[in-house]
Amino acid sequence: MEIAVIDAIAEVEAQAWDALAMDGASDQALRPIDPFTKHRFLHALEASGSVGPGTGWEAKHLTVRQNGTLLAAMPLYAKSHSQGEYIFDHAFAEAWQRAGGDYYPKLQSAVPFTPATGPRLLGPPELRPILLRALREITDGNQLSSAHITFCTEDEAAAGRAEGYLHRTTQQFHWQDDGFGDFDGFLAALSSRKRKGIRRERAQAQAFGGQIRALTGDALQPEHWDAFWQFYQDTGSRKWGRPYLTRAFFDLVQEYMRDDTLLILAEIDGAPIAGALNFIGRETLFGRYWGCVQDHPCLHFELCYYQAIDWALANGLSRVEAGAQGEHKLARGYLPTPVHSLHWFSDPRFTRAVEDYLQRESQAVGDEMEFLGRFTPFRRGDTGPKGV
Repeated sequence: MEIAVIDAIAEVEAQAWDALAMDGASDQALRPIDPFTKHRFLHALEASGSVGPGTGWEAKHLTVRQNGTLLAAMPLYAKSHSQGEYIFDHAFAEAWQRAGGDYYPKLQSAVPFTPATGPRLLGPPELRPILLRALREITDGNQLSSAHITFCTEDEAAAGRAEGYLHRTTQQFHWQDDGFGDFDGFLAALSSRKRKGIRRERAQAQAFGGQIRALTGDALQPEHWDAFWQFYQDTGSRKWGRPYLTRAFFDLVQEYMRDDTLLILAEIDGAPIAGALNFIGRETLFGRYWGCVQDHPCLHFELCYYQAIDWALANGLSRVEAGAQGEHKLARGYLPTPVHSLHWFSDPRFTRAVEDYLQRESQAVGDEMEFLGRFTPFRRGDTGPKGV
């Protein structure tokens, strides 16, 4: 087997990469588990300049071939900062640098700016150890501080632990269908007080003076991205940050990924005033970005949370992931859910210190999830979707 590090996703044939990203599905007409590790999404990030020179995200994708055939792959980046990751390691970086080392660059297997769980070790499960060992050897061989695999699947986390990686558990808030049928069925599963609260919020939001439209596929037009770019810029400025994505990224989404995209717009007299961007997976709707140019009560909740649930139920999706953070999602039916990451440090002493920290952090996260589970909006005795 030949292991290589490549500097651009364009160096890999799209069909071969996507066959790995389909998570073993033989029917290529199916959607992937998520669209983020598909060749076209990673290419849009690179071709638009959202990642690459000057961004702190340098592509170093890992590939495994045999006789020229692509057998396994890993989206991988050399990072010069810890921004855009959502499972943050700032404390690790500070401790490493206090000890006199250079924490950056580090290696990061992730989908940039995308806190969504999905496969990172692409290919058959039996080849995961090869990818994990190669990542470890590249890290140590180049005297880098560390390597990180963020928002990986639970199975990948188990494979990483078996190879000596540290396993970190954090949490997000996800909505899951439990046979609700439609939004009224979802509301019927809630306590009376929470049900009334959501109805009140939806009524307030829908009184903004316009209409709400859900657009995907050929219904999306370039002018919709012009409007959403304004929303995205406004959100970035409110957070005192620089938006990660370039304008060209949204043009590439329109060209190559409009069937993977759901844009929910609020319009007044035909002019968009707010919007929420989602990406469509095989079973999950992934909420990503929100923005507005007019403030209206509860419109954020309506476009980002309730419209997403509505659309998922109407289109046979069983799950909505609404992005990172946000305990306010709990009252709206999004329940605490564990997410996983893997970490490798080149210094054994540092590894022991982080391992001790992660054990205590994992206990604290588990305790918090158990505590929050007592305050779900579902009727007493019904904790919500099975398995949560």
